[in-house]
Amino acid sequence: MKIAGLQKLTLLDYPEHTACTVFLWGCNYRCPFCHNARLVTAKCEEMLSEEEFFAFLRKRQGLLDGVCITGGEPTLNPELADFIRKIRALGYQVKLDTNGTNPELLKQLCAEGLVDMVAMDIKNSPEKYPLTAGTEHCGMNAVNESIRFLMQGTVPYEFRTTIVKNYHTPADLQRIGQWIHGAAAYYLQGFQDSGELIAEGLSGCTPAEMQTLLDAVLPDVPNAKLRGVD
Repeated sequence: MKIAGLQKLTLLDYPEHTACTVFLWGCNYRCPFCHNARLVTAKCEEMLSEEEFFAFLRKRQGLLDGVCITGGEPTLNPELADFIRKIRALGYQVKLDTNGTNPELLKQLCAEGLVDMVAMDIKNSPEKYPLTAGTEHCGMNAVNESIRFLMQGTVPYEFRTTIVKNYHTPADLQRIGQWIHGAAAYYLQGFQDSGELIAEGLSGCTPAEMQTLLDAVLPDVPNAKLRGVD
Protein backbone atom coordinates (compact mmCIF):
# COMPACT_ATOMS: atom_id res chain seq x y z
CA MET A 1 0.00 0.00 0.00
CA LYS A 2 1.40 3.38 -1.04
CA ILE A 3 0.71 5.66 1.91
CA ALA A 4 1.33 9.32 1.18
CA GLY A 5 0.51 10.79 4.55
CA LEU A 6 -1.30 10.59 7.84
CA GLN A 7 -3.36 13.15 9.74
CA LYS A 8 -3.21 11.82 13.26
CA LEU A 9 -6.43 13.39 14.48
CA THR A 10 -9.52 14.74 12.76
CA LEU A 11 -12.85 15.72 14.25
CA LEU A 12 -14.27 16.69 10.85
CA ASP A 13 -13.51 13.95 8.32
CA TYR A 14 -15.60 11.26 10.03
CA PRO A 15 -18.81 12.81 11.40
CA GLU A 16 -19.41 12.16 15.10
CA HIS A 17 -16.16 10.21 15.43
CA THR A 18 -12.63 10.91 16.54
CA ALA A 19 -10.48 9.56 13.75
CA CYS A 20 -7.26 9.72 11.83
CA THR A 21 -7.02 10.19 8.07
CA VAL A 22 -4.68 8.17 5.88
CA PHE A 23 -3.86 9.47 2.38
CA LEU A 24 -3.16 7.01 -0.45
CA TRP A 25 -1.28 7.80 -3.64
CA GLY A 26 -2.77 8.02 -7.11
CA CYS A 27 -5.95 9.15 -8.83
CA ASN A 28 -7.64 8.64 -12.21
CA TYR A 29 -8.97 12.20 -12.19
CA ARG A 30 -7.14 15.50 -12.64
CA CYS A 31 -9.56 17.91 -11.01
CA PRO A 32 -8.10 21.39 -11.52
CA PHE A 33 -9.03 22.38 -7.95
CA CYS A 34 -7.79 19.23 -6.20
CA HIS A 35 -6.37 20.22 -2.81
CA ASN A 36 -4.26 17.04 -2.75
CA ALA A 37 -2.74 17.53 -6.19
CA ARG A 38 0.62 16.24 -4.99
CA LEU A 39 -0.95 12.80 -4.63
CA VAL A 40 -2.14 12.96 -8.23
CA THR A 41 0.65 14.55 -10.24
CA ALA A 42 3.89 14.00 -8.33
CA LYS A 43 6.13 10.97 -8.47
CA CYS A 44 4.95 8.42 -5.94
CA GLU A 45 7.07 8.52 -2.83
CA GLU A 46 6.07 6.45 0.17
CA MET A 47 5.90 8.81 3.11
CA LEU A 48 4.86 6.21 5.65
CA SER A 49 5.27 2.45 5.66
CA GLU A 50 2.41 0.11 6.52
CA GLU A 51 4.39 -1.02 9.53
CA GLU A 52 4.61 2.55 10.82
CA PHE A 53 0.94 3.17 10.12
CA PHE A 54 -0.26 0.09 11.97
CA ALA A 55 2.12 0.78 14.84
CA PHE A 56 0.42 4.17 15.15
CA LEU A 57 -3.03 2.55 15.14
CA ARG A 58 -2.06 0.10 17.85
CA LYS A 59 -0.90 2.98 20.05
CA ARG A 60 -4.21 4.82 19.50
CA GLN A 61 -6.52 1.91 20.29
CA GLY A 62 -9.17 3.14 22.69
CA LEU A 63 -8.42 6.76 21.83
CA LEU A 64 -9.58 6.90 18.22
CA ASP A 65 -12.88 5.55 16.90
CA GLY A 66 -12.12 5.30 13.24
CA VAL A 67 -9.89 5.66 10.21
CA CYS A 68 -10.73 7.78 7.16
CA ILE A 69 -9.18 6.44 3.97
CA THR A 70 -8.78 9.09 1.30
CA GLY A 71 -6.49 10.08 -1.55
CA GLY A 72 -6.10 10.46 -4.39
CA GLU A 73 -8.57 7.73 -5.19
CA PRO A 74 -8.25 4.83 -2.74
CA THR A 75 -10.10 2.30 -4.89
CA LEU A 76 -7.26 2.31 -7.42
CA ASN A 77 -5.21 0.29 -4.92
CA PRO A 78 -5.63 -3.48 -5.44
CA GLU A 79 -4.55 -4.07 -1.83
CA LEU A 80 -7.32 -1.87 -0.41
CA ALA A 81 -9.57 -4.65 0.91
CA ASP A 82 -6.72 -6.36 2.75
CA PHE A 83 -5.55 -3.00 4.09
CA ILE A 84 -9.00 -2.34 5.52
CA ARG A 85 -9.23 -5.81 7.02
CA LYS A 86 -6.06 -5.10 8.99
CA ILE A 87 -7.50 -1.81 10.22
CA ARG A 88 -10.75 -3.40 11.31
CA ALA A 89 -8.88 -6.22 13.05
CA LEU A 90 -7.61 -3.55 15.45
CA GLY A 91 -11.17 -2.52 16.27
CA TYR A 92 -11.47 0.63 14.16
CA GLN A 93 -14.41 1.75 12.08
CA VAL A 94 -13.61 2.79 8.52
CA LYS A 95 -14.85 5.67 6.39
CA LEU A 96 -13.94 5.57 2.71
CA ASP A 97 -13.67 8.61 0.42
CA THR A 98 -14.13 7.87 -3.27
CA ASN A 99 -14.96 9.44 -6.62
CA GLY A 100 -17.19 6.47 -7.42
CA THR A 101 -15.31 5.19 -10.46
CA ASN A 102 -14.86 1.66 -9.09
CA PRO A 103 -18.39 0.54 -8.17
CA GLU A 104 -17.52 -3.15 -8.18
CA LEU A 105 -14.89 -2.74 -5.47
CA LEU A 106 -17.19 -0.37 -3.58
CA LYS A 107 -19.92 -3.00 -3.59
CA GLN A 108 -17.47 -5.69 -2.52
CA LEU A 109 -16.20 -3.67 0.42
CA CYS A 110 -19.74 -2.94 1.56
CA ALA A 111 -20.89 -6.54 1.08
CA GLU A 112 -18.03 -7.74 3.28
CA GLY A 113 -18.86 -5.17 5.94
CA LEU A 114 -15.44 -3.57 5.60
CA VAL A 115 -16.61 0.05 5.49
CA ASP A 116 -18.91 1.81 7.93
CA MET A 117 -19.43 4.97 5.89
CA VAL A 118 -18.74 6.19 2.35
CA ALA A 119 -18.25 9.78 1.24
CA MET A 120 -18.54 10.13 -2.53
CA ASP A 121 -17.58 13.23 -4.45
CA ILE A 122 -20.03 14.54 -7.03
CA LYS A 123 -17.79 16.68 -9.18
CA ASN A 124 -20.48 18.54 -11.11
CA SER A 125 -23.54 18.04 -13.29
CA PRO A 126 -23.11 15.07 -15.64
CA GLU A 127 -22.73 17.40 -18.62
CA LYS A 128 -19.75 19.17 -17.03
CA TYR A 129 -18.05 16.14 -15.49
CA PRO A 130 -15.15 15.92 -18.00
CA LEU A 131 -14.35 19.61 -17.51
CA THR A 132 -14.48 19.42 -13.74
CA ALA A 133 -12.74 16.04 -13.40
CA GLY A 134 -9.98 17.18 -15.74
CA THR A 135 -10.33 14.21 -18.09
CA GLU A 136 -12.61 12.96 -20.84
CA HIS A 137 -12.26 9.48 -19.34
CA CYS A 138 -14.29 10.17 -16.23
CA GLY A 139 -16.29 6.94 -16.18
CA MET A 140 -19.79 8.36 -16.01
CA ASN A 141 -21.47 4.96 -16.14
CA ALA A 142 -19.40 3.85 -13.17
CA VAL A 143 -20.08 7.07 -11.27
CA ASN A 144 -23.80 6.69 -11.85
CA GLU A 145 -23.68 3.05 -10.74
CA SER A 146 -21.95 4.04 -7.50
CA ILE A 147 -24.53 6.76 -6.85
CA ARG A 148 -27.43 4.36 -7.33
CA PHE A 149 -25.78 1.72 -5.16
CA LEU A 150 -25.16 4.10 -2.28
CA MET A 151 -28.67 5.48 -2.48
CA GLN A 152 -29.99 1.99 -1.77
CA GLY A 153 -28.81 2.57 1.80
CA THR A 154 -26.58 -0.48 2.14
CA VAL A 155 -24.11 1.63 4.12
CA PRO A 156 -24.33 5.15 5.58
CA TYR A 157 -23.13 7.64 2.98
CA GLU A 158 -22.86 11.24 2.01
CA PHE A 159 -22.40 12.95 -1.32
CA ARG A 160 -20.40 16.16 -1.51
CA THR A 161 -19.37 18.73 -4.08
CA THR A 162 -16.46 21.12 -3.69
CA ILE A 163 -17.77 24.39 -5.09
CA VAL A 164 -15.44 26.41 -7.31
CA LYS A 165 -16.74 29.65 -8.76
CA ASN A 166 -15.06 28.92 -12.09
CA TYR A 167 -16.92 25.62 -12.54
CA HIS A 168 -20.25 25.62 -10.71
CA THR A 169 -23.43 27.56 -11.44
CA PRO A 170 -26.95 27.40 -9.97
CA ALA A 171 -28.03 25.51 -13.10
CA ASP A 172 -25.32 22.91 -12.47
CA LEU A 173 -26.44 22.46 -8.88
CA GLN A 174 -30.06 22.16 -9.93
CA ARG A 175 -29.03 19.39 -12.31
CA ILE A 176 -27.03 17.62 -9.58
CA GLY A 177 -30.06 17.81 -7.31
CA GLN A 178 -32.19 16.12 -9.94
CA TRP A 179 -29.48 13.48 -10.43
CA ILE A 180 -29.29 12.53 -6.73
CA HIS A 181 -32.92 13.29 -5.94
CA GLY A 182 -33.77 12.20 -2.41
CA ALA A 183 -30.18 11.57 -1.29
CA ALA A 184 -29.78 11.00 2.44
CA ALA A 185 -26.96 13.53 2.80
CA TYR A 186 -25.38 16.04 0.43
CA TYR A 187 -22.88 18.77 1.26
CA LEU A 188 -21.66 21.75 -0.73
CA GLN A 189 -18.12 22.39 0.41
CA GLY A 190 -16.35 25.71 0.10
CA PHE A 191 -13.25 25.62 -2.08
CA GLN A 192 -9.97 26.60 -0.46
CA ASP A 193 -6.70 27.08 -2.30
CA SER A 194 -4.19 24.67 -0.77
CA GLY A 195 -1.32 26.24 -2.69
CA GLU A 196 -0.64 23.13 -4.75
CA LEU A 197 -3.52 23.06 -7.23
CA ILE A 198 -3.38 21.60 -10.73
CA ALA A 199 -4.85 24.79 -12.26
CA GLU A 200 -4.33 28.45 -11.49
CA GLY A 201 -6.73 31.35 -11.13
CA LEU A 202 -9.44 29.47 -9.25
CA SER A 203 -11.59 31.02 -6.58
CA GLY A 204 -14.30 30.08 -4.14
CA CYS A 205 -17.74 31.55 -3.70
CA THR A 206 -18.95 34.01 -1.10
CA PRO A 207 -21.32 32.72 1.62
CA ALA A 208 -24.19 34.41 -0.22
CA GLU A 209 -23.23 32.71 -3.49
CA MET A 210 -22.95 29.37 -1.71
CA GLN A 211 -26.44 29.84 -0.31
CA THR A 212 -27.77 30.53 -3.81
CA LEU A 213 -26.21 27.29 -5.03
CA LEU A 214 -27.66 25.40 -2.08
CA ASP A 215 -31.09 26.83 -2.79
CA ALA A 216 -30.88 25.33 -6.28
CA VAL A 217 -30.41 21.84 -4.79
CA LEU A 218 -32.94 21.92 -1.94
CA PRO A 219 -36.08 21.15 -3.99
CA ASP A 220 -34.64 17.73 -4.83
CA VAL A 221 -32.38 17.14 -1.80
CA PRO A 222 -34.01 18.78 1.23
CA ASN A 223 -31.24 17.47 3.50
CA ALA A 224 -28.50 19.30 1.58
CA LYS A 225 -26.29 21.59 3.64
CA LEU A 226 -23.27 23.86 3.37
CA ARG A 227 -19.92 22.78 4.83
CA GLY A 228 -16.79 24.82 5.38
CA VAL A 229 -18.50 28.13 4.69
CA ASP A 230 -17.81 31.01 7.07
